Amino acid sequence: MKKLSLFLIPMLAVGCSQQPKSIPVSYPETQKIEHSDLYFGTEIADPYRWLEDDRSDETAAWVKLQNEVTFGYLEKIPFRNEIKSKLTEMWNYPRQGVPFKAGEKYFMWKNDGLQNQSVLYIMDGLDGKPREFINPNTISQQGTTAVGSLSISNDNKYVAYTTSVGGSDWKEIHIKDIDGNDLPDMIQWVKFSGISWDDNGFYYSCYDEPKGSVLSSKNESNRIYYHKLDTKQKDDKLIYEDLKNPLRYNTAGITKDGRYLILSVSEGTGGNSLAVRDMIKFGSKFRTIVEKLDKDYDVIENFDDELYVLTNDNAPRYRLMKINPSATKLEWEVVIPESETDVLQSVTVIGDKLVANYLHNAYSVLNIFDRNGNLETEIKLPELGTIGGISGEKGDNEMFYAFSSFSRPTEIYRMEDINQFDPKLYLATELNFKLSKYVTEQVWYTSKDGTRVPMFIVYKEGLKKNGKNPTLLYGYGGFNSSITPGFSISNLFFLEQGGIYAAPNIRGGGEFGEAWHKAGTKLQKQNVFDDFIVAAEYLIEQKYTSPKKLAIRGGSNGGLLVGTCVNQRPELYKVALPAVVVMDMLRFHKFTVGWGWVGDYGSSDNEEQFHYLLGYSPLHNIQQGVCYPATLITTADHDDRVVPAHSFKYAATMQEAQDCENPILIRIETMAGHGTGKPMSKSIEEATDMWSFVLYNLGMKYKK
Repeated sequence: MKKLSLFLIPMLAVGCSQQPKSIPVSYPETQKIEHSDLYFGTEIADPYRWLEDDRSDETAAWVKLQNEVTFGYLEKIPFRNEIKSKLTEMWNYPRQGVPFKAGEKYFMWKNDGLQNQSVLYIMDGLDGKPREFINPNTISQQGTTAVGSLSISNDNKYVAYTTSVGGSDWKEIHIKDIDGNDLPDMIQWVKFSGISWDDNGFYYSCYDEPKGSVLSSKNESNRIYYHKLDTKQKDDKLIYEDLKNPLRYNTAGITKDGRYLILSVSEGTGGNSLAVRDMIKFGSKFRTIVEKLDKDYDVIENFDDELYVLTNDNAPRYRLMKINPSATKLEWEVVIPESETDVLQSVTVIGDKLVANYLHNAYSVLNIFDRNGNLETEIKLPELGTIGGISGEKGDNEMFYAFSSFSRPTEIYRMEDINQFDPKLYLATELNFKLSKYVTEQVWYTSKDGTRVPMFIVYKEGLKKNGKNPTLLYGYGGFNSSITPGFSISNLFFLEQGGIYAAPNIRGGGEFGEAWHKAGTKLQKQNVFDDFIVAAEYLIEQKYTSPKKLAIRGGSNGGLLVGTCVNQRPELYKVALPAVVVMDMLRFHKFTVGWGWVGDYGSSDNEEQFHYLLGYSPLHNIQQGVCYPATLITTADHDDRVVPAHSFKYAATMQEAQDCENPILIRIETMAGHGTGKPMSKSIEEATDMWSFVLYNLGMKYKK
């Protein structure tokens, strides 16, 4: 049972358009109210609190005015339409996901090029003719309904899948039979849930229908139910609830042989408890295997009585353990020990092998072990890059996996027989333009406290280190998430314009295991900002770029990174691109599932943590009379992961404080959310505006 994730070239002829020195901006006046909160004797003003009400007419009017200013500015950038045409051309290439098998049938996701949503196809055998199985583009004309996770029943007769509208985290579960016929079953108010089949039904998690705003109300009391096919949701059987601890995620999954029902409980991203019910024992109840919620325990598979569990308990770089939860005495046994250098990211059981995906210095290594943990081989990968998906089943020797790098579009490899250790290229992505030659460097720099930090730097062959190269520095630094080499058409556009893309593996991420993650959390969060700031200084000192040519970008937790680094070193960057941002560090936990981030950030409800949070909170550290970088804030009206109120209050405060001509703009997308499921058309429009803003404010000339 996998743990849920809560939290993501043509040859050029030179041409240019003459651009003005600056585009004047007149910001709409944002009303300020008398409002403050008292934290441990400290009064904190919140004059834009009214912007937290996403249902008010006043907020809607403010959004409209801000978008008018932003799009009025963007429309004056002379090469904006040319950039949109170029991005549309570049994005228009077919791509395909990793095939996965159900009995004798195969499924795969495909996109012809500019389809708003990818389409799920089914085939009778690997060489069979693909036919549509689920086409999200037919659900909504604008492509704003997306299909998320799906789960195939153990008898391969039914497919359960989730849909979401406008990018919201709220999901509905629907069912099709294997012939593509829709069943009437429909489950609502699902969020961060798995779907685990057992007989003629499945386990899932959901919340009660929100009583306030659907998109911003706090979500509490997550419950687990069992749904039987051809019944109503109101008749589903309650499996588990914990009303004493409403701020927890509860998920259930059953092993494919039906032997063990597994209950996992977490309070966010900091670890989970584990309980198991032996389903062959009549009347059995859940047996607690792990009670504390401070370490990760991810049940991979079972072999007979034994569960195989990926964990970082006493192994910050993770290891694979096994345990018999039905034994009188619980005893853990090591299957794959912790590596001395690499992080064990995932283990997949295919045939009777254990396929282990590692991170070595933030790029992928793929090893195959036997079921006893003996290393059999390392699969050679094409270059420094990332394994993007592994597909296969226990008892079936066929394996697929995807691979990509900064300059290599996704390739899919197949091993017909995993015992032969002989992967063949199954599908290569064919672009409709010529790729230039790129260089990917991995450099190491020393952060403020002496910690060595790696950084990927990507650019076109022949780059001159003269301090004049436009550069985009991207970061995240949180929630144990890793930044690894991956292909991006959007970034490729910037590289072809002569730009440099740089991505440091700063602390807070998972590139080097749990110790690296913890070093960037709670009262050590400043390490994250220091690592990013020093990365910028390194690029400048090594003559890759200069402050006048440097843009920084990050989304979600990465938006917090950008906002904080802009406050702490505004002179270091020319452009800032915070997206779907966490900016109010005193109130983030009061909206939707923000309480799940306390494990990384801490909480203003704790006095020591309040003072630390206040010390860097982007919203609360904006200073009057400072020249901040040209800033384009991006958010969306259906973002119920990081509610747009963060961006609204931040934009209003920054606009009031700005003391130079650098624009402070906010772009608010409609019918879009935190990023997942965004239609292709909206992705192209957003990339167009972002790169237009970057090129214009870095003084670049658009190259046709």
